[in-house]
Amino acid sequence: MAEEKKREGKHAINQEKETTNEMKSEEQAELKKQNETLKIQLEETEDRLKRIAAEFDNYKKRSSKEKEELYQSILGDVVSNFLPVIDNLEKAVESKTEDEGYKQGIELVLKQFQDVLVANGVKEIEAIGKTFDPELHEAVSLVTDENLREKEVKEEYRKGYMIGNKVIRHSMVVVAN
Repeated sequence: MAEEKKREGKHAINQEKETTNEMKSEEQAELKKQNETLKIQLEETEDRLKRIAAEFDNYKKRSSKEKEELYQSILGDVVSNFLPVIDNLEKAVESKTEDEGYKQGIELVLKQFQDVLVANGVKEIEAIGKTFDPELHEAVSLVTDENLREKEVKEEYRKGYMIGNKVIRHSMVVVAN
């Protein structure tokens, strides 16, 4: 009988161990499921974070580009309002006068205007001797001249200006042939 009790005790202990092992296996399986779920959630969160970071980076680039374009546009508008003044100063420099001091004063004012334009990235469009380009030049007349190539600009009535790649004012030109 003592042996039977020992066997029953061992059997009970084995059953407890099996039950405990089954519980541990179930807990481990549950923990594995939770672990996999958390890994998936982490991957989704990392993916969302990467997308948001990329969207923010694109927003910063787009915003910076829009600011630069707006600045260039406003600068172009302001400069275009001063171009007739510069045209008149150039005409004043070309006109004949007896007063050299007056002429030098006009030349200095014109030079200051030109320096301000250059400092702000404004360039004159080259025209005379260049091939006519409708994106840069505005043809006001055509002439026949055997000494010039076809579509070569012979004269410039009014200077053109640009900022970067944007034309502020087209050059008014006479085109040959």
